[in-house]
Amino acid sequence: MSALRSGRQLVAAVRALLLATVVLGLVYPLVVWGFAQLVAPARADGSLVSVDGGIVGSSLIGQAFVDADGDPLPEYFQSRPSASDYDGAASGGSNLGPNSSDLVDAITERQSQVAAFNGVTPADVPADAVTASASGLDPGISPAYAAIQVARVAAARGASEADIEGLVTEATHGRDLGFIGAAYVNVLELNLALDERYGTAG
Repeated sequence: MSALRSGRQLVAAVRALLLATVVLGLVYPLVVWGFAQLVAPARADGSLVSVDGGIVGSSLIGQAFVDADGDPLPEYFQSRPSASDYDGAASGGSNLGPNSSDLVDAITERQSQVAAFNGVTPADVPADAVTASASGLDPGISPAYAAIQVARVAAARGASEADIEGLVTEATHGRDLGFIGAAYVNVLELNLALDERYGTAG
């Protein structure tokens, strides 16, 4: 009897496992995917941004605007630092705490580099210009960080600062629902607007 009971329990357990696998591993994901395709297909597919038929990035993921040597391009607005080099498969931060001497050294070095690159004093460099986000993938920068880059981009593009500021304003997004988070400038959106108006750099 004991063996028979154990056998029945095993069969029931296997059936429950198979049912859970089908429902939670196949049916549920397909229902969620289908609903997302109906409600917000662009977001469901990764909020991809395409130009002339080619995908240039995602509006939700930051990226670097650098040359082949990894140096920042003066013609473009720069994203905030990324501990994962903007790699979605390796999303994450450095995990260094505020008391870490390595973090302090990295921030000090970045502050000097950003200040020199943009022709401002280190005191004018905002926090998001020298610190990576928790995910390392933030697509936006603060309006303050965008503001210190305007003169550099305008000079590199041969444009007026007023025109560049106008593009920054157009790429600035307010708080979600009017009160969640902070205003930010989508860097990819802004740089694509630069290319559309002034031509692709390089």
